[in-house]
Amino acid sequence: MPNGMKIVLYSRGPYLAALYLLGYEGICYLLEDDEKLFRDVIDRAGESITELYSRCAANGCVGALAIGEDLGFYNSTYLPPKALREHVFPWYKKIVGVCHKNNKPIIFHSCGNNEEIMDDLIACGFDAKHSFEDKIIPVWEFKRKWGDRIAVMGGFDMDKICSMDIDEIKKHTRHLLEKCMTGGGWALGTGNSVADYIPVENYAAMLEEGYVSGRYL
Repeated sequence: MPNGMKIVLYSRGPYLAALYLLGYEGICYLLEDDEKLFRDVIDRAGESITELYSRCAANGCVGALAIGEDLGFYNSTYLPPKALREHVFPWYKKIVGVCHKNNKPIIFHSCGNNEEIMDDLIACGFDAKHSFEDKIIPVWEFKRKWGDRIAVMGGFDMDKICSMDIDEIKKHTRHLLEKCMTGGGWALGTGNSVADYIPVENYAAMLEEGYVSGRYL
C-alpha cells in the first residue's frame, strides 16, 4: 500500500452470523422455544468475532474497523430491543473494547430502523454510524438527534444517487453539505455500500461537488 494508507477491516457481527446459521424464522422460534440455544449460537459467534477484531486491531496496517449488522425493517428492529440488549449488545461492547484497546476507531453499519436502539448502540461505544435511507430517517435528521454523540458516515440516499441527473446530484450534495457539515463529525458518502448498479458518473458527480463545495476552511 502507499505510505500512510491503511486498511479498514469489515466483517459481519454476531447477530448476522446467527441469522445465516439459523434463518430469521429460526431465530424467532428459538427466542420462544429454546432461548438458551439462541444465546449459545450468539455467544459462539461473538467469541470468534471478538478474537478476529482483537488480532486485526493490533495490526499496524489496520487504521479502523467496521462491523455490519442489519438490524431492522423500515419501521422497527427485526428482533425485540429486549432480546438485542440481552444477547447481542454485550458482544458489541466487547468488540468495541478490543478495538479501542488498540486505539482504533470502529464504525457500526446497520440498515433498517435503529431509532429505538440508537442510544444503546451509542452506549456500546461505536465511533461512527453508517447506512441511512431517507425513507427511514434522513441523514441530516439523524445528525441533529445523535450527531453530538457519534460520528455520521454517508447518507446520500441510494435511490436518489441512482435516479437523479447530474445537476440534481450536485444540488442534493450541496444540500447535504449545508445540513450536515455544521459542527463536524460527518463524512460525505452514499447511504449504503457503493453498489455496482450506481451509475459511475453519478457517484463521481457527488464526489466532485463534495471537493468543490465541502471543504472546511
